[in-house]
Amino acid sequence: MESVTTKDELLARIRAEHTGWRALVAEVGEGRVERPGPMGEWTFKDLAAHLSGWRERTIRRLEAGPGVEPATLWPATLTDDDEINDWIHERNCDRPLRDVLSDADASHDRLAAAIVALPDADVTTPGRFVWMEGRSLADADFFGHLHEEHEPSLRAWLANAGS
Repeated sequence: MESVTTKDELLARIRAEHTGWRALVAEVGEGRVERPGPMGEWTFKDLAAHLSGWRERTIRRLEAGPGVEPATLWPATLTDDDEINDWIHERNCDRPLRDVLSDADASHDRLAAAIVALPDADVTTPGRFVWMEGRSLADADFFGHLHEEHEPSLRAWLANAGS
């Protein structure tokens, strides 16, 4: 991840990631989006819902502003990542593909809008948001989970079994 120092640089990175996401969706293609394989039994549609669910938490945190921890999308009793992932999956597995992909696409715009709405100091000052663990939002890697945890297996699936 390239280091950024300003709100505009962070927004440019979010836009670039959105462009990359759209390219990835196109590469997977409509015929493979609902096939199991890129993440075990999960489909690319499931991955899109998973990423959107966690991004929604980030968007809610940004919209709430510094010093506020808003209610999560999932029940507060769920604290383990695997339980949360299962909850997100259960809520989305039967939703229409178009809706899941639309939500994933829109979440990039909502993330950028939440950043735009913040004062510059909230974006660039380390420690402003407690959940950033002392870092600034400008240093946030909002897309690392996709690239580090899911993209390698997705790329392998596309290269070997996804066609």
